[in-house]
Amino acid sequence: MQTRPIAIRVLALSLALGACLSISLSRDAWQRPEQVVEALDLEPGDHVADLGAGGGYFTFRLAGAVGPEGRVYAVDVDTDLTESLAEEAREQGQSNVEVILAPYDDPKLPEGGVDLIFTCNTYHHIDDRPAYFARAARYLRPGGVVVIVDMLPKAWLQRLTGHVSPAEMIRSEMREAGYVLEREYTFLPEQSFFVFTRAEP
Repeated sequence: MQTRPIAIRVLALSLALGACLSISLSRDAWQRPEQVVEALDLEPGDHVADLGAGGGYFTFRLAGAVGPEGRVYAVDVDTDLTESLAEEAREQGQSNVEVILAPYDDPKLPEGGVDLIFTCNTYHHIDDRPAYFARAARYLRPGGVVVIVDMLPKAWLQRLTGHVSPAEMIRSEMREAGYVLEREYTFLPEQSFFVFTRAEP
């Protein structure tokens, strides 16, 4: 009597895992990393923070954009990921990448030392986001920006796991944190893409 339900559950799990693998393997197609980095309009010498850097998917692309005179702070809360990322940066000779193992409530960046704080598919993991980004403002240089790229609810697999952020929620929380929306890009099929600046006092 239990064979059929168990088989169905196993099949559903297999399909979900297969979908995850497919999404991972085809990430460049929907993430469009080169177009994202180009839209950031970075200049050689800029200092950028990659919050939730993970395995460095964007870290090394950002490092290429800011050049050897620039700096990328690859921030994550996971010890294994930061150690692996630091090792990869050494192997690649990317001396402009600095890996930071941060607590959950503070990216531990140089005060007043960052031109752009970038986060992709990480926003929804942050607790008390208005407070977090309000505190993070002290790390920005004058004219600095915060860029948030995150999954929209229409991304069905992420919606099932809760790894999404409705666009209006991001806009509302960042207003609460003291930011104003400067630009919004719509070329990503499954993600929002916002650029925020600090509100004038």
